[in-house]
Amino acid sequence: ARAFALGFDAVGFAEAALAASAGEALRAFLEKGFHGDMGWLASRAERRAAPDALWPEARSAVVVGLNYGIEGDALAGLANRARGNVSVYARGRDYHEVLKSRLKRLAREIAAAQGCAVKVFVDTAPVMEKPLAQRAGLGWQGKHTNLVSRAHGSWFFLGAMLTDLALAPDAPETDHCGECRRCLDACPTNAFPSPYVLDARRCISYLTIEHKGHIPRDLRAPIGNRIFGCDDCLAACPWNKFARASSDPAWRPRAAADGADLAALARLDDASYRRAFAGTPVRRAGRDRFVRNVLIAIGNSASAALAPEAEARLDDASPLVRAAAVWALRRLSGDGALADLRARHLAGEADGAVRAEWDGPIA
Repeated sequence: ARAFALGFDAVGFAEAALAASAGEALRAFLEKGFHGDMGWLASRAERRAAPDALWPEARSAVVVGLNYGIEGDALAGLANRARGNVSVYARGRDYHEVLKSRLKRLAREIAAAQGCAVKVFVDTAPVMEKPLAQRAGLGWQGKHTNLVSRAHGSWFFLGAMLTDLALAPDAPETDHCGECRRCLDACPTNAFPSPYVLDARRCISYLTIEHKGHIPRDLRAPIGNRIFGCDDCLAACPWNKFARASSDPAWRPRAAADGADLAALARLDDASYRRAFAGTPVRRAGRDRFVRNVLIAIGNSASAALAPEAEARLDDASPLVRAAAVWALRRLSGDGALADLRARHLAGEADGAVRAEWDGPIA
């Protein structure tokens, strides 16, 4: 009752432990290298697979969900290639702060009332929230590896609180995906080698948020105008027919994250980037990675009017940005029109990866 009063949309209880299968799936994921640059997933894998190893005194887990669904089509912004599309979850305030603040308040109230110890987790410690949420009855991990709820669809955040209280567990949720594979077929980059398995190295969310280097050439065109994250597999789930739009003001979109003009976004320096995305998840990517993403979107825009924006970034301080600018400019202008510019730029370019962009494929 207190969780609902604090604004949470779902709450469930489970033993502070996970089935051995959760750890086995994580190990297989890591052994195949599907985690890419996310070394933090491997560094504490054993603890991640066992909440009771993370905190041996923990007896129960309280798992909460917070709805962030929107009105209308989550993918509507993909149609306008001159504007950037940000994943729905990142258009408003940073959910880490919103969820953690509410969860800490709930934890304090429980600790005071019950005289127990508590620990709160919102993506800040090695806790596998999704299998824990399934054990607590909130939903099940769908074939896209995200949690699906019969009541809320795919659009909700998760947080967990561990406690040394012995609480009666809820019945675990079962898998209701059946033969459906819409989420798998919706992926623009074929990031699912099999149902329930994600190769993050091909996932647009990973590529535009976590990946620190140059985006592989063969994955650039499928990114389209997705400049931070991707919602395609979530939006495809038929269980979303039961989802509802959130009225929480925390998720009200920021102007820069709600279909902003690619030209304006490409001009952001570090200071203006920080101002535009302060307090949102977008800020975590950093200016250079974000502008890299914007330039990939510009290259996919088919708009010659955006070519000057790419050309202007050829002298950017970041090699990551310069390389993306070369690719975007070649996509929009064609090499025949860029011979003189190419010669001038290569004469002053010291970074090998940027130089290679002038000669690599641009399809």
